[in-house]
Amino acid sequence: MLIRRETPADIDAIRAVHAAAFAKATGDGAAAPATPAQATPVEAFLVDSLRADEGWLPAYSLVATDSDGRVVGHVVATRARVADDPVAVGLGPLGVLPEWQRRGVGSALMHAVLGAADARDEPLVVLLGHPGYYPRFGFRPAVELGVTPPQPWGPQYFMARPMNAWRDSIRGEFRYARPFEDL
Repeated sequence: MLIRRETPADIDAIRAVHAAAFAKATGDGAAAPATPAQATPVEAFLVDSLRADEGWLPAYSLVATDSDGRVVGHVVATRARVADDPVAVGLGPLGVLPEWQRRGVGSALMHAVLGAADARDEPLVVLLGHPGYYPRFGFRPAVELGVTPPQPWGPQYFMARPMNAWRDSIRGEFRYARPFEDL
């Protein structure tokens, strides 16, 4: 597996990764048949909308490829704000093809995007995610840092990771890049 920045040639593969990763599952673990209205999960097109937004940060759109160069995972982080100050990045979506899940791809993508954010002196990375998965990467409830969610999400799901450039003065309401508001 190789982690690298996305290229224009990866766009369709990235969309396919998120469509497969976020497909609704049935009780037996198989993907549920999609209705026309839900044919493709929103995450599959969210990255396209983020690419067109002023909050797009190309350095934080990373793909994982297999030994044949096939895209098997993707993560992105975009410019976000705390108290209207651009001092954070919002992480997500993070997707891995189902046949590649539980093989370290998601963890490798997380380490790579967090390393990139830290190297570029981002003070804070925020995400909405599973409280059983993301604490292993240093995430904790954002409210513990004085960062509040833009919606009434449970604090256990709205998490943040302060980076080396973190300052205690970063406090207030968090705002993702605009495409997240349209979900």
